[in-house]
Amino acid sequence: MSCKPLALAALAVLLPFATLARAQDSGPYKVLRIQLVGGDGGFDYVTADPDGRNLYVARSGPAGHIGVFSLDTLAQLGDISDVSAHGGAVDTATGHGFATSKPVTMFDAKSFGILKKIDVQGNPDGYLNDAYNHHFYILSHSEPNITVLDDKDGSVLGTIDIGGAPEEAATDGQGRIYVDIEDKAAIAVIDANTMKMVGRYDVSSWGAGCAGLALDAKNEILFASCREKNNMVILSATDGHIITDLPTGVGCDGTTFNPATMEAFSSQGDGTLTVVKEDSPTSFHVEQTVATPARAKTLTLDPKTNQIFLITAEYGPIPVAPAHAAPLPPGAPDWMRRPRPPMIPHSFQILVVGK
Repeated sequence: MSCKPLALAALAVLLPFATLARAQDSGPYKVLRIQLVGGDGGFDYVTADPDGRNLYVARSGPAGHIGVFSLDTLAQLGDISDVSAHGGAVDTATGHGFATSKPVTMFDAKSFGILKKIDVQGNPDGYLNDAYNHHFYILSHSEPNITVLDDKDGSVLGTIDIGGAPEEAATDGQGRIYVDIEDKAAIAVIDANTMKMVGRYDVSSWGAGCAGLALDAKNEILFASCREKNNMVILSATDGHIITDLPTGVGCDGTTFNPATMEAFSSQGDGTLTVVKEDSPTSFHVEQTVATPARAKTLTLDPKTNQIFLITAEYGPIPVAPAHAAPLPPGAPDWMRRPRPPMIPHSFQILVVGK
């Protein structure tokens, strides 16, 4: 076999990396690695399991599967086949993982074998595993908005109505769950013990289309990244009062917080990763904007290395919307109207950002 195709493939990966290295804004973070994975299928979320040292990458569509990669080397360690899901996470204590496929897939976190399929209502999309009481929360834009599973056996414990489309959730580890309601410009507060919504914070005067949510549990600060105004709304988790907001890139789809560095990270589909530094519980600033390949819009944190992992792919030109395209609801925000470019086959990548 000629080595020319391999050399070209390597060059195709290295050239974007070199371009990004020149494009970084000044600051401590940079793209450390771009790992070309390839394969077919769409993608949404990526999740780190810092205890098991695994990275879970769900692919969707007819060729759907969940790739399991080493957090330390990015070598592929396993694959859960025939699972079309938005994402998945594991519970260290029970050794069980769950993927937001329909039906939901429950798997073994060591062998990666499928344990069972769980029928749920709605359309599983986002998710949160809460070690507080070993519950797995399935988020759905259609009702029921949230379905709660028991990590031990996968049984359905109940559903929670939050009155809108949930996008991302965060836990304080002490019985409180926070969920951003993307279509209502609000944050739902859930009691993990009663599985009921006990509060709702309105952020509509500051931002809307909030698709990313993270929590500084120690200082009880929420970071809600919103698409309509391309900003991060920072608010109190105790009573919902707005502290401030800061600009981000365009098209946020994920937010995380690192308590070790006191930084919030917001990933955007315009090829930027916004780093917000918490100087104090009342003072925040944009520390850096890191350039990433376009549409690296979801992320996960490895708290043991303080590195951020993102997933993306190369894309073709944006298509012209067909004349017969279904109309959007009246008053739909601009970010819902933007057509999506087609993904170039076999261009899927994992990115590592760190210092």
